[in-house]
Amino acid sequence: MSTHVLVPKERIIRKEKKEVEPADGFSVKSRMKNVKVKAPPSANAFKERPSKATSFRKFYERGDFPIQLEHDTKGNKIAWKVEIEKLDFHHYLPLFFEGLCEGIHPYEFFARQGVHDMLEHGSHKILPVIPQLIIPIKSSLNTRNKVIVCTCLKIMQHLVVSANCIGEALVPYYRQILPILNIFKNMNVNKGDGIDYSQQKRENVGDLIQETLEAFETHGGPDAFINIKYMIPTYESCVNN
Repeated sequence: MSTHVLVPKERIIRKEKKEVEPADGFSVKSRMKNVKVKAPPSANAFKERPSKATSFRKFYERGDFPIQLEHDTKGNKIAWKVEIEKLDFHHYLPLFFEGLCEGIHPYEFFARQGVHDMLEHGSHKILPVIPQLIIPIKSSLNTRNKVIVCTCLKIMQHLVVSANCIGEALVPYYRQILPILNIFKNMNVNKGDGIDYSQQKRENVGDLIQETLEAFETHGGPDAFINIKYMIPTYESCVNN
C-alpha cells in the first residue's frame, strides 16, 4: 500500500521569480530571454515649454512704454500717451510681439492689446517691420501653451489683413512659422453631442489654425498654397475648392 506523507506548509519551498529590470531597446540585454524591453520614451510634442524672461517685461517694468491702463465700462484697455501713428514701429512693434510669450497679467494684456492697437493704426509702417516679427512669433508658438498659441494665431490673422502685401511678405517665412501649426492642426475637442463653448470664445486650437491657414492662403498671393501644402500636407485649399 502506498503511503502519503503530509509535508507541513512551512517546509514547502516556493521558487520566487526574480524581477528582471527592463532593458533599453536595441541593447545587448534586450536580446536575452525573459527580458522585458522598455517602451519608447514620449516625444513630448505637446508639452509646454516655458519661455525666458522677455525684453517686453523689462521695458514695461522700467516704464519705457508710452502706455497706461484705462478702466472702461466695456473692460480694460490701453491708454496711449502718444498717437500710435507717430510711434517708431521698428522699435515698438517687435517688442510688443515678443511680449506675446508672457502668460502673466498685466504683461500678457498689454502685449496682446498693444499689438492689436498698433496693427489697427499702423498701415504702411507695418510691412517694413515684418522680418523683425518672425522670431517673436516663432517663440510664442514654441511655448506650446494653448492660451499663448491661440493669442498668437489671432494676432497673425489680424496681421495678414492689417495692410496691403503683408500676406505675400509672410510667404518666405512659412518654414519657420508653420511647423508648430502642423503639430496642433488636428487638436480638436471631441465632445460627441455636447456643446464646445471654446468655439464661441475662439479658444479651440485646431479651428484657429485652420482659420489662420485659410487667411494666409487668401492674402498670400499665388505662391501661398503650394508653400502651405509643403509644410502642412493635410491642408486643403479654401480658394481652389
